[in-house]
Amino acid sequence: MRGILFDPVMKLSSLLSCKQVILDLEGEVCSDALAHMVDHLIARGCLSASLRDEILELLKEREGQVSTGIGSGVAIPHAFSDSVDHVVAAFGRSSEGVDFEAIDNSPVNLVMLLIVPETQHNMHLQTLAAIAKMFHNCSIRQQLHDADTIEQVLDIFDSDSSSVRAGGEN
Repeated sequence: MRGILFDPVMKLSSLLSCKQVILDLEGEVCSDALAHMVDHLIARGCLSASLRDEILELLKEREGQVSTGIGSGVAIPHAFSDSVDHVVAAFGRSSEGVDFEAIDNSPVNLVMLLIVPETQHNMHLQTLAAIAKMFHNCSIRQQLHDADTIEQVLDIFDSDSSSVRAGGEN
């Protein structure tokens, strides 16, 4: 068990480093954007290249169930994998917008990708809830759109509105 499961409060920023933020996410459609994000993680040593096809297939299967485009220009693609032993995350921002077939049919500009070990279902649900809550805040979305640097993006994720409390209470 990893210590993160017992932290009373986990900042979403603990899932991200400078290497995991993409300010110029490419791709007109979901599959292209996800491939860009996975390739970015591989290129920066955050994910093994041998997992590329497996992870992309898992993400494709998840998107096939129901779009992870939650509306307001936000998507939270996620999948479980036996091949990772810790959460692998990435944040991407697209100025053009990506077609995620979101619930409001709007293009997605903010994407938070999560690849989660099969053993961490509970923390995964809490994390998804915290991300959705954070992105529900119009001010936070605007700050992420306006951020000029990766450091500014990480500071936004480090704010109080981006924490996961034990038991899922925020």
